[in-house]
Amino acid sequence: MLLVKLAFRNILRQRRRTLLTLLSMSGGYALSCLSLSLTEGSYKNIIALFTTDHTGHLQVHLDDYLQRPKVYKGLADSVETRQQITSLPRVRAVAPRVFAPVLAYAGNQHTPAQLIGVDPVLERQATRLADKVQQGQYFDSEPSPDNRQPAMLGLRIAQSLNITVGDDVILISQGADGSVANDIYRVDALVGTHDSWDSRNVYLPMKAAQEFLAMSGRVHEYAVMLHDIDQVSRVAATIEQRLTTLTVDTWMQVEPTFYSSMETDKRGNRVSLLIILFIVFIGVLNTVLMSVMERTNEFGVLRAIGSRPTKIFQLIVVETLMLALISIFIGAIVVAPLIAWFTLQGFPLPDPIDIGGIKFSHMLGDFSAYVFVAPMIIILTFALLVSIPPGIRAARISPTRAMSNL
Repeated sequence: MLLVKLAFRNILRQRRRTLLTLLSMSGGYALSCLSLSLTEGSYKNIIALFTTDHTGHLQVHLDDYLQRPKVYKGLADSVETRQQITSLPRVRAVAPRVFAPVLAYAGNQHTPAQLIGVDPVLERQATRLADKVQQGQYFDSEPSPDNRQPAMLGLRIAQSLNITVGDDVILISQGADGSVANDIYRVDALVGTHDSWDSRNVYLPMKAAQEFLAMSGRVHEYAVMLHDIDQVSRVAATIEQRLTTLTVDTWMQVEPTFYSSMETDKRGNRVSLLIILFIVFIGVLNTVLMSVMERTNEFGVLRAIGSRPTKIFQLIVVETLMLALISIFIGAIVVAPLIAWFTLQGFPLPDPIDIGGIKFSHMLGDFSAYVFVAPMIIILTFALLVSIPPGIRAARISPTRAMSNL
């Protein structure tokens, strides 16, 4: 306690040097928190857009369907199976899906496409598919009088076939039983943009897709959405324990390339942040060293009256750490409102960025303990490290040489 009081008195006595140090360290802390907040907030926003666009937070399949997708690898779809998943407190929605490669025809035009069968109600709860309808309407209408089922086409498919809402499209594929699947569907909507992920998709209502592929009562996938994306690994393990015959994959496993690119980018930003803080603390080291040199006589007197070198070393360390703590407090007060504004409001980018087929158009922040605690730990660590050389210098001061200048 005596060291703390003495260190605090010395800090107050060196007003100008203390002010410069506080400005440098608090500015570095505030800049680090803001940079980390924007980085984490942007990544969370991108991941939220990516997972709600098509992957979901978790995917449940039969065996190795994710690695080797085949039409016949369908799992039995039942209310009981869905309830076992939705009953978990962290699960927000579950959407069943079926997939198949198809050949789409209209007039003399044809093009390959990806068929996706969705439950109109559950898919709306889980993903943004309904919000991506550019023309026409989502699966709300009943089949036409001639019993023709509705379909939604990706924009590139529609452009390749030169068709639009209200026209017919013919789909040809292979059923799960090995038969030839073919039927005519009415185009009720166009989805996405020419460059979006779903530009080459054809969407059918679940029952129509199951009939088309001869998959009555079976689906290829359950897309699971959670309330908190940070819980994906824990929820995946819980679902695997409940559904032992099925395979559960997180969005990181479903899209490993996207995930690895995001992690690489995050590591690069963290390195940049460390470099900024290192530069700040080079200045702090110089300030502390100058302070020690100016107080040579003071340390000599302390040594002459019996203070041990370790006590003087501890005094320098305590002073530096106290400056760091005060700087963190000031920096947090200054930057917290700014981070809160970025988290709640953010700002639009002048030119949207395409990341993994997702248009990222808004910069958001993240107001969390990690944003404030991580820079605090780094700054306290750096403060401790930069206090060691000046502390050693002060501890080695000779009382005779120091007092000879008095």
